[in-house]
Amino acid sequence: MATTRTAHTEWEGDLLKGSGEVTLDSSGAGHYPVTWASRAEQPEGRTSPEELIAAAHSSCFSMALANMLTQAGTPPTTLTTKAEVTFQPGTGITGIHLTVQGRVPAADEEAFRAAAEDAKTNCPVSQALTGTTISLTATLA
Repeated sequence: MATTRTAHTEWEGDLLKGSGEVTLDSSGAGHYPVTWASRAEQPEGRTSPEELIAAAHSSCFSMALANMLTQAGTPPTTLTTKAEVTFQPGTGITGIHLTVQGRVPAADEEAFRAAAEDAKTNCPVSQALTGTTISLTATLA
């Protein structure tokens, strides 16, 4: 069954001096302030579209990798995934780097890296971000 998730942003003012608040509607998980400065300079307690993409990508990738490892008979104990989304003002998102460290007792390094590459290519968020360079570092703990 298909699911739809929603969020909305209330923005006031122009780009450089304005500000907004992102609300995660579907989950009710929170409200997050956002400004141009938090996107192009320092966050100072505010989020950015790129940080929200990083959150989505790291969680989606982790779920896909956990599923792939489990299907291969090597379920993970833990996966820790970091997504770094690089934003260049005037250009846009220039790349995403995923770093995953896994505790997977039954997997060897080669099998783990192969599964991680597959998850990088095939998780739904990676699929939505085609056209963006996505790199990966995968290691077993």
